[in-house]
Amino acid sequence: MSMITYQDTVLEEPKKLLTGKELILASKKYAVEDRQKSWFYTLSTLAFLILAFVGTTLDYHWAIKLVFSLVSGLFIVKFFVIYHDYLHGAILRKSKVADWIMTIFGIFVLAPKTIWKRTHDHHHQNNSKLSSGGIGSYPLVSKEKFYRLSSKQRFTYLAARHPLTIFAGYITLFIFDFNVGSIVKSPKNHWDSLIALVFHFAAAGLIYYFGGLGALFFSWLLPFILAHGLGSYLFYAQHNFPGAVFAENKDWDYAEAAIQSTSFLVMNPVLNWFTGNIGYHHVHHINHRIPFYRLKETMVEMPELQTPVTTTLRPSDMIACLKLKVWDPAKGKMVGL
Repeated sequence: MSMITYQDTVLEEPKKLLTGKELILASKKYAVEDRQKSWFYTLSTLAFLILAFVGTTLDYHWAIKLVFSLVSGLFIVKFFVIYHDYLHGAILRKSKVADWIMTIFGIFVLAPKTIWKRTHDHHHQNNSKLSSGGIGSYPLVSKEKFYRLSSKQRFTYLAARHPLTIFAGYITLFIFDFNVGSIVKSPKNHWDSLIALVFHFAAAGLIYYFGGLGALFFSWLLPFILAHGLGSYLFYAQHNFPGAVFAENKDWDYAEAAIQSTSFLVMNPVLNWFTGNIGYHHVHHINHRIPFYRLKETMVEMPELQTPVTTTLRPSDMIACLKLKVWDPAKGKMVGL
C-alpha cells in the first residue's frame, strides 16, 4: 500500500519593482560594451554608408539612384546612433581612432561634437521638464504660461513645434540651429560648426559642378533630408506623445522622467535595425551608458522597463503626437490648442 504525502506550498510574494536610484543602479550591469561588437557595428555601418553613397554616383537608371540615395540616408541615421552612443561614453571609450572617426562624422552630418554633446547632455539632465527654451529638445510650456506669452513669443514657440519645422530638420535644426545659431552665439566655442558648414556647402558645390543637379539631389540633398527629417521626428516622438508626463523642477525625478516621459517607439525590424534600437528610448534614458545593441536585452530582463507608453510610425500615431502643443496640468497631459 503506497502512501502519498503532500508538502505545504509556499507562495512567494511578487518581487517588488525597483524605482529611482535602485533602478538606475540595477541597470549598470548592462552598461558594459562588447568592444569587438562596437567596432564591428562602427566599421561595417561606415563601409555600407560609403558604398551606398558611391551607388548614387553610378550611371544607372534614376530609380536605382533613388534606392541608393534612400539607403544612404538610412545609414546616416544608423551611424548617427553610433556617434550618439560614442559621445555618451557607451562605446569605444578612450579610442583615438574612434575619436577621429566620430569627429569627422560629426562635421559631415552637421552635428559637431561640441554643440551636440552640450545640448544633448542638457536634454538628458532635463528630460520632461517644462521649458520654453528647448535646449537639446523641443520647447514645451504649460497651457497657462503659453497664454501669458506675447504674440511674438507664441509664434516662435509654435513654429519650433510645427510639423514642417520638424520634418525639415536638415535646414531648421542641423543647418540653422546647431551651426548658424551656435556660431552667432559663441563663435570661439563652436569653431567646428563653421568647419561643418564650409565643408557641407563646399561638398555640395563640387558635386553640382562635376555631376549636375541630379547628382546634387541624389548624392547629397536627399540622403540628408531623409536622415535629418527622420531623426528629428524620432527625437520629437520619443518625448512628445499621448501619455507623456511633464513636471516643474521641484517635482522632477530622473528615473520617473525616463519611464513616464520617454516613449517606446515600436518599429518594424528593418527600421529598428537602421535606427540602432533607438526606439527603446526609455531604456536609454534610464542609463545612457548602455550600448545601443544592448537596449533590447535590458528591457527584456528588467521588469521595470517592460510596460512603457508606446507609439509607432503609423500615420494616426504620428498625427496624434504632432497635435500636442502644451502641457495641461489640470488634465495631467499634453493637449493641442
